[in-house]
Amino acid sequence: MVGMDVGFENPLFASIELSYEEAGARVLAHVTLPVRSSWRDGQVDKDPQAEPPQKMLTLYEMDLGLNHVTRKFADAVDHSAHALIAVPGGVDGPSGVLVCCENCLVYKKQGHPDVVCAIPRRLEMAQEKGLLIVAHATHKLKDFFFFLIQSEYGDLYKVTLTHDEDLVSEVQVKYFDTVPLSNALCVLKTGFLFTAAEFGNHALYQFQGIGTDEEDPMCTSSHPHGAQALVAFKPRALKNLMLYDEMPSLSPIIDMKVLDATGEGKPQLYAMCGRGPRASLRVLRHGLAVTEMAVSELPGKPNAVWTVKATMDSEYDRYIVVSFVDVTLVLSIGDTVEEVLDSGFLATAPSLLIQLMADDSYVQVHPTGIRHLLPRRTNEWRVPGQKRIVTAAANERQVVIALSGGEILYFEIDESHTLNEVAKRDMNYEVLCIAVQPVPDNRQRASFMAVGGVDNTIRILSLERERPLKQLSAQALQSPAESVCLLEMKNLGQAEDVHSLFLSIGLSSGILIRSVVDFVTGTLSDQRSRFLGAKAVRLHKVSVQGMPAMLALSTKPWLSYNFQGKNHCTPMSYEQLEFASSFASEQCPEGFVAISGNTLRILACERLGELFNQTVMNLSYTPRRFVPLPPAVLPPPGQPTTDPIMLAILEADHNAYNEETKREIRAALKKIRLTKTVDDELDDVKDEDDEEDLPEAQVGTFKAGEGKWGSCVRIVNPSNLLPVFKLDLDIDEAALCLTVCYFSQLANQPCLVVGTVYNMTLYPRHAPKATIKTYMYDERYHLQLIHSTPLDDVPLCLFPFEGRLLASVGRCLRIYELGKRKLLRKCEYKNIPEGLMWMHVKGDKIFTADLRESFHIFKYRRSDNQLFVLSDDQAPRWTTCATVLDSMTMAGADKFDNFFISRIPDEARDDEGGDHTGLRLKADTAYLTGATPKLDSIVQFHVGDTVTALEKTTLAQGGSELICYSTLLGAIGAFYPFAGKDELDFFQHLEMFVRAEKPPLCGRDHIMYRSYHFPVQSCVDGDLCEQFMTLTAEKQRLIASELDRTPAEIIKKLEDMRNRLI
Repeated sequence: MVGMDVGFENPLFASIELSYEEAGARVLAHVTLPVRSSWRDGQVDKDPQAEPPQKMLTLYEMDLGLNHVTRKFADAVDHSAHALIAVPGGVDGPSGVLVCCENCLVYKKQGHPDVVCAIPRRLEMAQEKGLLIVAHATHKLKDFFFFLIQSEYGDLYKVTLTHDEDLVSEVQVKYFDTVPLSNALCVLKTGFLFTAAEFGNHALYQFQGIGTDEEDPMCTSSHPHGAQALVAFKPRALKNLMLYDEMPSLSPIIDMKVLDATGEGKPQLYAMCGRGPRASLRVLRHGLAVTEMAVSELPGKPNAVWTVKATMDSEYDRYIVVSFVDVTLVLSIGDTVEEVLDSGFLATAPSLLIQLMADDSYVQVHPTGIRHLLPRRTNEWRVPGQKRIVTAAANERQVVIALSGGEILYFEIDESHTLNEVAKRDMNYEVLCIAVQPVPDNRQRASFMAVGGVDNTIRILSLERERPLKQLSAQALQSPAESVCLLEMKNLGQAEDVHSLFLSIGLSSGILIRSVVDFVTGTLSDQRSRFLGAKAVRLHKVSVQGMPAMLALSTKPWLSYNFQGKNHCTPMSYEQLEFASSFASEQCPEGFVAISGNTLRILACERLGELFNQTVMNLSYTPRRFVPLPPAVLPPPGQPTTDPIMLAILEADHNAYNEETKREIRAALKKIRLTKTVDDELDDVKDEDDEEDLPEAQVGTFKAGEGKWGSCVRIVNPSNLLPVFKLDLDIDEAALCLTVCYFSQLANQPCLVVGTVYNMTLYPRHAPKATIKTYMYDERYHLQLIHSTPLDDVPLCLFPFEGRLLASVGRCLRIYELGKRKLLRKCEYKNIPEGLMWMHVKGDKIFTADLRESFHIFKYRRSDNQLFVLSDDQAPRWTTCATVLDSMTMAGADKFDNFFISRIPDEARDDEGGDHTGLRLKADTAYLTGATPKLDSIVQFHVGDTVTALEKTTLAQGGSELICYSTLLGAIGAFYPFAGKDELDFFQHLEMFVRAEKPPLCGRDHIMYRSYHFPVQSCVDGDLCEQFMTLTAEKQRLIASELDRTPAEIIKKLEDMRNRLI
């Protein structure tokens, strides 16, 4: 359905319609009802001569005077019609619609003859193969308009209409460019094209031309063959478009695992993403991605670094000041960074603070005094007696220093640009750190400072003239403070424009504490804490998007900032830093300058707001499954292994060729010339191999047909994402499942077992040949085939079991043992409904999930060499993934977006199961008669997206266990168990109140959505609870009063819950 452009007339919209009554009658007349087995195999008896039901293009008019919709026009269209494009009308064009049909476009308008134009097609496409349009965009300018349409192969076409007022005389379709397949296209008025990719990263392209080249392949409606015209072309490199930027997208995630394969001490998320040539392995790490702009070696080991501007109004920094143990180095910022010798800063002593003041002068604090650099003079203040300055802090108008022995001195800049001492105070203990509040807007000076001492306290002192250095409040600490910082930022628990003064304290134990300072009384409230690392936390003020932010440096750097109305405290994916400051230059408008070891580094964070950063490795085919590969030789007991963990990845694509066949097709296509020109002699001189091989990620790959496969097994080093070994499978052979198994016949020697099929069709699922291949590998992780075991059905899942192999083959569950020439079948269970897609062994139980009948729990009776069902699920579910939580509980997800947790009932825990007749039958009579105990349902929750992977894990070192999941559309989430009943009660009530105050945009009831197939059970929607922070201040206070809390306490509760996860 599409709205038509009719200018100022009554609104008109068009739709493609099909009479279901007529279509149903025609189908029923030619379809015989199948029995259950044939229905399951997809066998339906249809009359191939039956005509498809007729589709109609119908126009509806909205009469604005009568407020009534009338059917104005109806016309038959081709049965392959699948999309409508509105044509500009009024003064801009002839109006009407373009109907997208298979292989052609049809212009239709009431009272206007149809204009049909064929669509150019790729050279390698078969003539009988249809071509469909999947996305389109309209670009309308003052004097003309055109359409961009995209085919199912990713090719873009420019469509133009030749018209005289309301009469269209010709439709032209010209090849424009080729981009990855999109769900939607959008042409921006600024000269950009945004493509929302179906799979993989979304892209932003800049127009380099609008397809005016006469040599581009083109077809018009005046072609003598009309809709049957065949105009072939070869995809080429981008000509009219240029890739400008990309938006990362994980869609679709096929498989995902959480493990620390690189030995970083914190787990990474390994996600198999994409489809076909756009497939990739992505490693996600918690933290912001950091771009390293520059790294420079320094002559010694620095201990501090600052940047200062030339004036307060300057956009970029002027100097980088680096302090060493005994000297200070000043560097100028320009096209190059060079040392400056005449800056005025004292270079023969280390610096404790560098600050640009409000009068555009500089203040340098060093251990023996304060140096005030004015444009025409330099003032010096010396420390009295034998004391030394241990730390200092300042804003643009005030300077505070702490002397050895615990004495604090407070200075201000007066109207004569002189630094005057205002007050002093003896704290009676050694001062470790101090911080001064930034000067608030429309004020001349700040009101507060913070002091941390060896007595494990933080004190807030006044800087007001009436009560200088008077203590206003104090906070006891668990360990000494390493650093302290005062920042004014937006407070999310208050009204829209309310800012709060935050006191951040970095402890020597690696904990960051944040409290709110009252602007009037200076009292502390709303304390929050977070563990950042094992080292002491050092805090530094920086700027992010022109707003104040803070860097916390521990074992990893952390950035605390506000972004899109939310406060973030996120680690940066970078090595340990020792000191940092803001940095701004023409090449890097917003970044950080930091020291690490004896190097000076300039860094930038470009993608704010993201929880994870990713590194990408491209794959050849769609990834199906992957497993971590242990070292080929296990170390002796008690000794840690030093060999890295590799990843074994299965890749397979249906309707695809293998790499060798694709190379042959490309070579053959290069020899075909589509056009003949007067320069043929010159063209023939050119070598055919000079044609550029275009990346498959851009132009796609060749379509091979039903039962054709391309597949490989790839071994990848996760540390550098480089392939260690790649095994290309035979032509039309596809790998479906794999596992690592320690066979009892091979002591401490792991084997990689892969299930493969040949020429398998997907519907119905059938393979003429199937095998289980057993590989060994050496220290280089090169695979060596031991033997191949033929199968009589498709292998769906493999898992190790007590030195043997569990294999789901078709509708059977088998136990194999390693033999000399093949795997030996030792046991078999044949009563499986559809086929087991997941297996796991825990203790004496075999947990399995059937494709359409949910969980089945098996036990193996060794005395009889028999498998039997201990318990199964009462609800049929089309399972997509599952994981075991404990010896009695498992979690799963199905194709209809449901997540569920089931538990083995008490009556099945000690039940031997199997034969209940007492006749020692081999059959599982309890399961066959439906007498097995049914699983107890523990949790039900509708996620809203198909879950593709589940794993019980922890996302942080020492963190709590959770269930991590990934979805088909690229989302990563977690289900987290509540720690206690009080916490559960709080979040249940919060969910209830937010549900009432923030209804969904589409008007659906939230609880009905989460109960789409099964009533939601024992699960709180955390995403809905976090919507509390987006409510207005009035609604926040209303909900908080119902919960007997303040909005800040509720937000703290939400942040604490999220911080437990990552």
